[in-house]
Amino acid sequence: MTTIDQFLQDFNNFVWGPPLLLLLLGGGLFFALYSRFTPYRHFGHALAIVRGKFDDPNAAGELTHAQALSAALAGTIGLGNIAGVALAITAGGPGAVFWMWMTALLGVATKFFTCTLGVMYRGRDSLGRLQGGPMYIVREGLGKRFYPLAVLFAVAGLFGVLPVFQANQLVEALRQEFFDDAASLAAWQFNLVAGIALAAVVAGVIFGGLPRLAKVAVRVVPGIAVLYLLMTVWVLARHAGEVPAMLGNIVTEAFSGSAVGGGLLGVMVIGISRGAFSNEAGIGTEVMAHGAAKTDEPVREGLVAMLGPVVDTLLICTCTALVILITGVWQEAAGLQGVTLTINAYRQEMGLPGVFLLGLLILSLGLTTMFTYWYYGAKCLGFLIGAEYQHYYKYFHVLMVVVGSGASVGAASNLLSGMYALMAIPTMTASLLLAPRVMAASRDYFARCGAWRAESTDT
Repeated sequence: MTTIDQFLQDFNNFVWGPPLLLLLLGGGLFFALYSRFTPYRHFGHALAIVRGKFDDPNAAGELTHAQALSAALAGTIGLGNIAGVALAITAGGPGAVFWMWMTALLGVATKFFTCTLGVMYRGRDSLGRLQGGPMYIVREGLGKRFYPLAVLFAVAGLFGVLPVFQANQLVEALRQEFFDDAASLAAWQFNLVAGIALAAVVAGVIFGGLPRLAKVAVRVVPGIAVLYLLMTVWVLARHAGEVPAMLGNIVTEAFSGSAVGGGLLGVMVIGISRGAFSNEAGIGTEVMAHGAAKTDEPVREGLVAMLGPVVDTLLICTCTALVILITGVWQEAAGLQGVTLTINAYRQEMGLPGVFLLGLLILSLGLTTMFTYWYYGAKCLGFLIGAEYQHYYKYFHVLMVVVGSGASVGAASNLLSGMYALMAIPTMTASLLLAPRVMAASRDYFARCGAWRAESTDT
C-alpha cells in the first residue's frame, strides 16, 4: 500500500468514528421521533407530487419535482449501489448490509428534514441567482456565528464529489471484463485511453448545464432501476428458497461482532459509511439538487426527497447484496472486490448476457453519477469564491475523470467516503438546530392540504 493510500485509509477510519455514527443514526432517529413519523405516513402524497400533480411553472427554481428527484437519484443510484455494496460485504460481511438498511430507514426522515430546509433557506449567490444546499441553510438559517460550518461543507464538497471512484470502477469493469489483458495496450495505457473517452462524454453533458443534466437523468435513471430490478428478480427466483435464510443471516451477522468486519463496531462503521455513500441521507449533496426544485412549498420537496433512500438503498442496494451473498462469490473469489465481484456474481448466474447487461448498467450508472457530481462541486466552488467563477469547476471535474481512471480503488473510495463524513457534520448540525422550523412548516402545510381536500370534496 502506498503512502497516499495509507493516509486516506487512516483519514477515513478516523472521521467515521463513533461520534459521526451517533450524529447520523442518532440524528435520523431524532427526526423520525420528533416528527412523530410524519414523512413515513405520506408516501402516497409524495408519489402524487412526483407525478406532477402539484407542479407550479411560475414557482421559483429550475427543476420540476420529478426532475429534482431524478437528478438527485442520478447522483445516488450509481456505482455505490453495485461496487460500493460489494466493498461493504467484502470488508464487513453480510451484517454490513443491515446497517446500510438502517441508514435508509432513518434516512427517510433525515432527507425530509434536510431537503425541506434546502428549499426553505435558499439563498442568493454572488450573481443574484437562487441556490439551495447545506451551505445556504447555514448562512440563511443560522447566521454568521455558524458560517464556518458552511465553509466546511463547501470545501469538503469540492473533494467529496470528485468523479474518481466512478471513473475508476468504470474503467476497471471495461478492462477486466470486456478487453483482454494480454492485448497490445498495457493496463496504464488502457486506463488513460478509456479515461479520456469517458471525460469526453461527461464534458458533452455537463457543459450543457443543469437543464441538460435533468433531461438526461429523467430519461435514463428510471430505466436503469427497472432493468437492474428485473435482472435481480431473475437471479433471486432461481434461489427463492435461500432468500429468507439469507435475510435472516444479514440481521444475525449485524450483531454478531464477527471478526470479518472488525467486530460489531467495525461492521457498523462499514455499513453506515457505505449506506451514507450510497443514499447520501444526512450528507447534504442531494440537498443541492432538491434545492433547485420549482416550488414555493419547502415541505413538498422534502416529501419528494424522502423517496430517495427507499429506491436507492432498500431496493437497489439490497438487490446487489442478495445476489452477491446468495451466489457466494464474496467468499469464493479471494482478492476480488468492488465492481469485479458483482460482475462475477451475474456472470455465474446469467452467463455472458448478464455480463453484457450489467456492463451497460455500470456504464449508465457511472456516467449519470459523474454528470450530477459536477453540479454539486460547481455549487460548492461558487459559494466559496463566487458564482462567476464556478464554471471553471467543469474543467477540473473532467480532468479528474481521467485521473480517477488510473487511481487505486482503495484511494478513490476512502477519499470520497472521508469527505462525505466531513460534509455530514454541518448538514446534520444545521438540520438538528432548525428542526422546529421544519415541523412548524409541516403542520401548516398538512393543515392546508386538509383544507384543499375538503374543498375538492365539497365541489
